[in-house]
Amino acid sequence: ERTRRVKMGDPALMDSELGPLATTSQLEKVQSIVESASNEGAKLVHGGQRPAGGELSSGWFFEPTIFDQVKNDMFLAQEEVFGPILGVLTFHEEEEVVALANDSAYGLAAGVWTKDVQRAHRVAQELDAGTVWINMYRALSYASPFGGYKNSGHGRELGIEAINEFTQTKSVWVELADT
Repeated sequence: ERTRRVKMGDPALMDSELGPLATTSQLEKVQSIVESASNEGAKLVHGGQRPAGGELSSGWFFEPTIFDQVKNDMFLAQEEVFGPILGVLTFHEEEEVVALANDSAYGLAAGVWTKDVQRAHRVAQELDAGTVWINMYRALSYASPFGGYKNSGHGRELGIEAINEFTQTKSVWVELADT
C-alpha cells in the first residue's frame, strides 16, 4: 500500500520521494532485471515498468517495484540492482536468513528489522556487510566509515578509516655511523 503512494518527481523538489535513475544504461539494467525476475518465476506485486503518460514517462523514471516469491538463486537476489526494486524472500529461522543474506558476491549494506535488540546485534555481527542498519535504512554520517565486503564498495569512505584508505605510509632507514 505504501509503495502505491510513493511520489516520483524531480529530486530537487521537497515532495518528491523517488527521482529518476542516473543513466540510460541503468534504466535498461533495471528493466532487464524486472524481465529476468518474471522469467525466473518471481511474482510481480507492484510496478515493474516506466510511468505511463505525463512528464515522467520521458525521463529515466521507473516505478517502485515489488516482487514476491523470490528465490535466493535468482538474478534479482544475487545482483546489486541500484534501482527501485524490492525482492521478497521468506525464511523461518535466524540462521537461515543470515545464510541467505551472506550467499552473495556482494556485501555493501544490509538492513535488519526487529524489536529484539539482542537479535539485531547478533544478526548484524553475522552479516557479511560493511554497513548494517537496524530498524532504518540509508543513514550516513561523515564520522562513520562506509564501504562493503566481498565485491562491493571497495575500500572505506568517511570516518578515520577514509584517512587510512587514502594514506600510503613509507618507512625510510638511514645509517649515519662511519663504520
